[in-house]
Amino acid sequence: MNDTHATDALPLGRCLAAMVTPFRPDGSLDADGAQKLATHLVDSGCDGLVLNGTTGESPTTGDDEKERLVRAVVEAVGARAQVIAGVGTSDTAHSTALARSAERAGADGLLLVTPYYSRPQQEGVRRHLTAVADAASLPVLLYDIPHRTGTRLSTETLHALARHPRIVGVKDVSYDLAGAARTIADTGLQYYCGADELNLPLLAIGAVGVISTVANVAPEQTRAVLDAHACGANVEALRLHQRLLPLVQAMMDDVPGTVTAKALLNDAGLPAGPVRLPLVDADQTLLEQLRACLQEACGSR
Repeated sequence: MNDTHATDALPLGRCLAAMVTPFRPDGSLDADGAQKLATHLVDSGCDGLVLNGTTGESPTTGDDEKERLVRAVVEAVGARAQVIAGVGTSDTAHSTALARSAERAGADGLLLVTPYYSRPQQEGVRRHLTAVADAASLPVLLYDIPHRTGTRLSTETLHALARHPRIVGVKDVSYDLAGAARTIADTGLQYYCGADELNLPLLAIGAVGVISTVANVAPEQTRAVLDAHACGANVEALRLHQRLLPLVQAMMDDVPGTVTAKALLNDAGLPAGPVRLPLVDADQTLLEQLRACLQEACGSR
């Protein structure tokens, strides 16, 4: 592991990978592979792993698979890293059941996305998120990603939810740095950047860490940006952040990050396997582009 800083004492970690869910060639859950990948990521600098999120293909995994995955990863790395389970759905009852399941499986915290597609009013969003936070005794990170869900967490809703004893932070993919800065200052919620291209900018306005898709394939380089920033080495942090940007663009701009992360992990001989439909595996042309960007990002510093 890299040198530690005071911020490593954060309850839910600082450098978290939004981990892919490894599948076997036949598409079934690869729990052994998940343990191997989780161990690799923690050995490479991640102090937290987020499972069953978008990058983990949560829309196409069953509830039993989600619980098995959490159990397997907790068994492998639970003593060395925080394990956060995604439990967000558009159905409040389903999300509360997933929250209880994640707690039984040994998760350290929950990631709870705003309800998607149905686009509820802010009062409905508040009640949904509160009900799920009430369902288990684990700390909760809210997930604000309106370009996917269709619903933004309003300032008023965030202020209200910040008063909940178990809602401790936000995974922010709002692309609203000004709004995030105000909410951080006003509420004390711990913000985690969920958009790799904004990792350093969000850290600069008060975020405590990142939940990174790119960390699946460049965990040491993602951690290095955080370490440089924590040390006050701003010029070095900027250099390292900018060096990662071509890889971020190649992985995230045109194809879902799950597809590109799995392609690079498979190429490196690490457990990942295929994606499940409706996602489609990367073709050879894309893989070659990804390889070149990864090599550039991860070359000698």
